[in-house]
Amino acid sequence: MRFGLHLPQGELAEPRRDVIRTAQEAERIGYDGLWVMERTLFPLEPADGMYGVPGLAWAESYQHITEPLTVLTLVAGVTERVRLGTGILVAGLHPAHQLARSFATLDQLTGGRTVLGLGAGWSSDEFRAAGADIRGRGRALEETIDACRALWGPNPVSYRDSRMVVDNALVSPKPVGTIPVLVGGGYSDAALDRIARKADGWLPSGQGPDAVAATWKRIKDLAADHGRDPAELELHVQVQPVVTEAALGADRMPGRGSMAQVVEDLAAFAEAGASEIVVALIDARSADDGIEKAAAVLTAADEAGLHG
Repeated sequence: MRFGLHLPQGELAEPRRDVIRTAQEAERIGYDGLWVMERTLFPLEPADGMYGVPGLAWAESYQHITEPLTVLTLVAGVTERVRLGTGILVAGLHPAHQLARSFATLDQLTGGRTVLGLGAGWSSDEFRAAGADIRGRGRALEETIDACRALWGPNPVSYRDSRMVVDNALVSPKPVGTIPVLVGGGYSDAALDRIARKADGWLPSGQGPDAVAATWKRIKDLAADHGRDPAELELHVQVQPVVTEAALGADRMPGRGSMAQVVEDLAAFAEAGASEIVVALIDARSADDGIEKAAAVLTAADEAGLHG
């Protein structure tokens, strides 16, 4: 199982230094991927609760999220091996033609190390700021996947959907190879069917191993129903480990507890079929603290035979 690490994107004293240091140290100690997330604004009176849950306050860290593709471009120049992924971009906030070209450029700059993680989104404030309608978010996600694959494909390109028209045109650059397209979230019937039909894999977060295993089986079954090979899909699980000195009780949240309990959860995700664990250290007090915590998690995973 591979291990990825979310890069620091919050309120940092030295954002450039901390991003570069984290990226280089993560690659040096053995992480396989570096990931970024997206939040485009922080409404003081949000129309929607976080994750679309009514009344749920937004995380304070969302106030300071740096632009994800800019961060990955910086990291592309200071790393050599790790894959660079988005976990996630909200598809409906981006013109698909521009997104496809940006990602193909990044793929060229990295020698073919990119992974595009997309989601439908949940904040109507973000959609309004982008001049988009959240009511069409599912269609926008599917069309973005289709458009990227068409624009990354052979020239000349002809493609049409509800948001764009490309008619017999040369579109460049092209990716080095095939960019995997993952879809995050997705717990409704329609969302799971979309992953099964369109995505190269699933990028869940906030679920325990049992829930992930059950949903992943359903996605693979749906993929088979659509004539796809389920073995070609990959599961990348985003985990927020918070390590405590003492073990926590049975009602603990997944990924939280003693290091032994955290490793137990990681092993359960591996058993569920995860090809990668993407670590997000929400309790890191600084870049250096994050690097130390990231090293401890990876060392424990190595000792348990989970990494590799």
